Amino acid sequence: MSFYSDDASADELETLGWYHYDLSRHTAEALLLSNGTNGSYLLRNSNEGAGFFALSVRAKDSVKHFHVTRKGNGYVFGFNEFPTLQHFVNHFANQPLLGSDAGTLMVLKSPYPWRVEEPSIYESVRVHTAIQTGRTENDLMPSAPSLGTKEGYLVKQGAIVKNWKQRWFTLNRYELKYFKEKACEEPIRTLDLRACSAVQFDYSQDRVNCFCLVFPDRTFYLCAKTGVEADEWIKILRWKLPAVTLSVSSHR
Repeated sequence: MSFYSDDASADELETLGWYHYDLSRHTAEALLLSNGTNGSYLLRNSNEGAGFFALSVRAKDSVKHFHVTRKGNGYVFGFNEFPTLQHFVNHFANQPLLGSDAGTLMVLKSPYPWRVEEPSIYESVRVHTAIQTGRTENDLMPSAPSLGTKEGYLVKQGAIVKNWKQRWFTLNRYELKYFKEKACEEPIRTLDLRACSAVQFDYSQDRVNCFCLVFPDRTFYLCAKTGVEADEWIKILRWKLPAVTLSVSSHR
């Protein structure tokens, strides 16, 4: 990734932890503004050609760019000329001041490394779907509902005795199953959503975060822990309903 005929000098430059090679101006600004702090800086190749670089420095809510030119084995930065790469690096290690044409005074505080450890923290997937490449939205509607899945605890009202019990629900394809506990292998019941005519919030049960599923022979009442969770269930369950039901409902 080097621009230089002198391989030894090029290799020395590439050992610089904050040299970002062909990083673009736009990407440098995005990196420093998103992940850096005031005084973060990095070195990158300039689009002016071999031996030309740009020093990008974050100054509060903006990023300033400065010319750096390679001269022999050394570097020219502003009015300063450094005989070796090590002198150039030492200059920044001493936190010098930079003044831009606009009079902004900046302190070079911390180099932004080329290799950054990515935090191993990810959001858990609550609802996931798959869509085939090359299909339009119209192509997907008949088959797409079979692709979404979701699972979690909901409180369900009994059929005969109108008490409420916590059950573990799983949604896969058109099947909504509920179990006594998460660890149970056999479901208490499996509901075929292709027979469901409506899914909506319900306020008749004097309970919060409650919604219902309307089937020909019975309406099932379920409650989530939060309104956000209830809304998630309603949205994906509605997505599963037959297309004919959705089209009829949308014209009412």
